[in-house]
Amino acid sequence: MSWGTELWDQFDNLEKHTQWGIEVLEKYIKFVKERAEIEINYAKQLRNLSKKYQTKKNSKEEEESKYTSCKAFQTTLNETNDYAGQHEVISENMTSMIMAELTRVVQELKQERKAHFHEGRKAQQHIETCWKQLESSKRRFERDCKEADRAQQYFERMDADINVTKADVEKARQQAQIRHQMADDSKGDYSSVLQKFNHEQQEHYHTHIPAIFQKLQDMEERRISRLGESLKTYAEIDRQVIPIIGKCLDGITKSAESINGKQDSQTVVDSFKSGFEPPGDVDFEDFTQSMKRTVSDTSLTAPRGDIGKSEAKTPGKSRGKLWPFIKKNKGATPEDFSNLPPEQRRKKLQQKVDELNKDIQKEIDQRDALTKMKDVYMKNPQMGDPSSVAQKLIEIGNNIEKLRVEVQKFEGWLAEVEGRLPSRDNSRRQSALYETQTTAPVNNCVQDRESPDGSYTEDQSQETEVKVTPTEFDDDFDDEEPLATIGTCKALYPFDGENEGTISIAEGEILSVIEEDKGDGWTRIRRNEEEEGYVPTSYIEVYLDKNAKGAKTYI
Repeated sequence: MSWGTELWDQFDNLEKHTQWGIEVLEKYIKFVKERAEIEINYAKQLRNLSKKYQTKKNSKEEEESKYTSCKAFQTTLNETNDYAGQHEVISENMTSMIMAELTRVVQELKQERKAHFHEGRKAQQHIETCWKQLESSKRRFERDCKEADRAQQYFERMDADINVTKADVEKARQQAQIRHQMADDSKGDYSSVLQKFNHEQQEHYHTHIPAIFQKLQDMEERRISRLGESLKTYAEIDRQVIPIIGKCLDGITKSAESINGKQDSQTVVDSFKSGFEPPGDVDFEDFTQSMKRTVSDTSLTAPRGDIGKSEAKTPGKSRGKLWPFIKKNKGATPEDFSNLPPEQRRKKLQQKVDELNKDIQKEIDQRDALTKMKDVYMKNPQMGDPSSVAQKLIEIGNNIEKLRVEVQKFEGWLAEVEGRLPSRDNSRRQSALYETQTTAPVNNCVQDRESPDGSYTEDQSQETEVKVTPTEFDDDFDDEEPLATIGTCKALYPFDGENEGTISIAEGEILSVIEEDKGDGWTRIRRNEEEEGYVPTSYIEVYLDKNAKGAKTYI
């Protein structure tokens, strides 16, 4: 099967067909371009959607993100963002691997097709020229033959006519001979041109045109093959991202399976537990006592002073409160967090103490570094002036002293709160708070503790003074759930860990990472599930688990 032999007379149809083939390729390129645009727009919309529902910093949502369900939702948003990235990969690969490649191929095919058909038209023009030459030679030969025949007939008439002179006869004979000679010459020329035309025609239809059409056939088959390869690439680009998309979906499934209702319930307890104990039983008030008084106890014989005292005591008993709520502070938060319930206050104070200790450790590390720098300057004055560091050391020393005063202040408040918190022993029904309160009808208690808007706004002067006997906590009252391991690390250098909250490490030691560097230059690690503390991030090389999204490796 060959276009050169089978379609030797279909030059115009082949020209239209090859043009159509290139247009099909351009149509496919346009299809891939629109698909790539859809993928990139879809990825952009997914990223915007994920960003829209991400937890905003310094907001209530950030506080809520500690629940497993919220963490799972955040993981889903992160995985959706990664999922969007794969659609961006699809768009990029389709643009570079299909569109760019096929656009180049189309340009090459257009140039090649143009060259082949230019060559074909040139061959057609040549054979048409040869045909015109043949026709011209044929007509000349035909004309010369007719002229020779007329000259011969004229000569014969002249020769038969007795009235014609001999000279005229001779002239007619010579003219006939000339015409015959011209006819013979035209015949030879016609024969030569005919042979040449037949040869050119043979070459045209059996050599030149088949060769040109064969090139066109090869070009068209190559175009079809490239289209087929591109369709396979089109499918392969999608197939390549399926495993990664599968991992994103697996991550979402895993996050869904990590949701723990019991754990979230415990988190609610930890977040809102006040530290108060439920109120005890309300004492019975016996109003029948006045009926049982003897005559000597009646108001007629009783001293006025006694009556006044008894009446003065009665109202005091009706001011007891049913619930030990602290007055709601609608203004600025006090420095000692006294507006919070005991348990929440303890947590805030402990958090503040931890933050101050971290600040102190930073200042100490900076002081140590400057001290070493000062020693170097003293030993090598050409490197710097030691006095330039002295003022900074004085400032750091003052900062450390101020921070330590702050720590002592908050630790004092913390010790006070821890001393007032009730024991978790269920046998203890009430704290000393309730022992100092007198009883009153329940309806009066509700009126005392609630305002029309539902908040607790009783005056501080009306509150009963809180006098709680310090008690000892159970060991596990303040115990928090151990932090989960998020990776491992290798110690690059030894670290003594002499300061409080730090841990010593040896060079080359492998430990567990339980908290990333929060930007303060320290990473929290654990050894043997028992010993844990902070080490300088620059002293270790961290390897976080894959599930730690957005985590970096610090060296």
